[in-house]
Amino acid sequence: MNGTLSGCLDLARDIVRGVQENPQLLEQNEFLVCPPYPYLVPVKAELTQAVALGAQDCAMKDNGAHTGDVSAEMLKDISCSYVILGHSERRHDHQEQDGYIAAKAAQAHRAGLKTIICVGETEEQREQGIQEEVVGEQIRDSLPSHVTAENTVIAYEPVWAIGTGKTATPEDIATMHSFIRGQLEDKEIRILYGGSMKPGNAAEILAIPNVNGGLIGGASLKADDFLGIAKVS
Repeated sequence: MNGTLSGCLDLARDIVRGVQENPQLLEQNEFLVCPPYPYLVPVKAELTQAVALGAQDCAMKDNGAHTGDVSAEMLKDISCSYVILGHSERRHDHQEQDGYIAAKAAQAHRAGLKTIICVGETEEQREQGIQEEVVGEQIRDSLPSHVTAENTVIAYEPVWAIGTGKTATPEDIATMHSFIRGQLEDKEIRILYGGSMKPGNAAEILAIPNVNGGLIGGASLKADDFLGIAKVS
């Protein structure tokens, strides 16, 4: 929930310009931006095929009498190709449970959207040593039965490393990403890391086995930082 219309348009233009000026980035990277709902359509007008459009959430229901919700079909209709589901802030702020997220994902897949499903433990859960139990349950219960590498991406976001400036150690990341990989039936599903990734630490994180990209938070609000992560990947 960041930005204004003019700010989001400027950011989209700067990202597109940066990719156009550095076409080699497309050899190893895919780019996706997920602006807030009000800015999806105007941002789409600024993008090229090199930068995909996604939404930050969608409803569990079809179109109809669900005031305030935005359906997966609506997102597909305005050219979104991805939707983020189960982000820790949705789980915490809106008490979204695993089964609810799985239902949203199924709805998104029916609409033809690819889902980025977020999992991750809190600092308290890690201190208790139950991070794998927590993440394993989230994977088991937040993913619908038909997930494949074609329709689903997993994003591991240690909750204690989001917006705090803290970053999990390379050992922490390697262990959890390996664990997540072991939980997935389709071993080709991409696993993103989503905890305070920035240009200064991206090269080290992206070199870790089973880290296939980043779900970028604060660094995505500046085109130079966002593109800087791609440049070191």
